[in-house]
Amino acid sequence: MTSAAVEILGLGLGILGWVGVILACGLPMWQVSAFIDVNIVVAQTIWEGLWMNCVVQSTGQMQCKVYDSILALPAEVQAGRALTVIVALLGLVALMVTVVGAQCTNCIRPGKMKSRIVIAGGAIYILCGVLVLIPLCWFANIVISDFYDPTVPSSKKREMGAALYIGWAATALLLFGGCLICCCSCSQRDETSFPVKYSAPRRPTSNGEYDKKNYV
Repeated sequence: MTSAAVEILGLGLGILGWVGVILACGLPMWQVSAFIDVNIVVAQTIWEGLWMNCVVQSTGQMQCKVYDSILALPAEVQAGRALTVIVALLGLVALMVTVVGAQCTNCIRPGKMKSRIVIAGGAIYILCGVLVLIPLCWFANIVISDFYDPTVPSSKKREMGAALYIGWAATALLLFGGCLICCCSCSQRDETSFPVKYSAPRRPTSNGEYDKKNYV
């Protein structure tokens, strides 16, 4: 039962990480305006994401615009779009595969095949964490490089937005959840999912008959 609980915990962490990746993918706050030098007091804040950019006024009004051309986007944005969408689809596959092979379900008989299916689901979660880490680190590297580049104007400098931090948290959940699923399944590969029932040997009574309680 302990291994089943750990397996469910890993599945829950994987689902949370998958939802976090979808949230980070949709948020426009991958890059935000940097308030430095003459930009300390500004009337608007610029958000830039994978699908749109937004301008937030000091009054609270926000205007967003979806990118017109896909081919005209920078390489990191195109890669980020592709990888986050792939991770979102792979996360759904990992969820279905893990549920099919989980100890708490009866879709497949307990055995080596069931354990291998769960390991495959955990491996897909780990793959999702690695794939989504690529655009996150790519964006962070560009933001940091431009921030400390003296040739980049202050108005063009950006800082890391909330979407990057959400993506990193989702990556950690995917990796940790996938590792829990794989480790739990590997340790239970040769064990059955159901406890073995013990039956006491039948002993004759003093009159030579077997006790009726042995038949219950």
